[in-house]
Amino acid sequence: MTEERREEAVRLSPSGWVAKQAELYESSGGTKGTTQLGVDCLLLDYVGRRSGALRRTVLMYGRDGEDYLIVGSNGGSDSHPLWYLNLLAGPEVEVRVRTERFPALAEPLSPEEKERVWPHLVEVFPRYAEYRAKTSREIPVVRLRRR
Repeated sequence: MTEERREEAVRLSPSGWVAKQAELYESSGGTKGTTQLGVDCLLLDYVGRRSGALRRTVLMYGRDGEDYLIVGSNGGSDSHPLWYLNLLAGPEVEVRVRTERFPALAEPLSPEEKERVWPHLVEVFPRYAEYRAKTSREIPVVRLRRR
């Protein structure tokens, strides 16, 4: 993501509670709004695949070494979250974790990598196991690697 893109107005999630949490996270400089349901969250800025607009969402995360892992659970629904589809089309993103902001590359994990990290992600947020059980869709896990 270029410096020019970072200065562009960011469109928040259409989900009201996500937008409110993102606003609190950003307006506090990363000191508030950093948890949801007792789980640490990050801000993810990405480019919309159809609109080309800069978008932002709040996501819970796990870790794998220095990398951050996000889960496209969409609450166990049968469709992928829109942010995931956008990352497939444009993997260059910007991440904010608390007070730190950095550029990253979003890489979907292979099935083998996903199975390796899945127990950790369920430990971070146990409902992921329920979400996985209630859908026939393969729930993606995405690695956010610093650029």
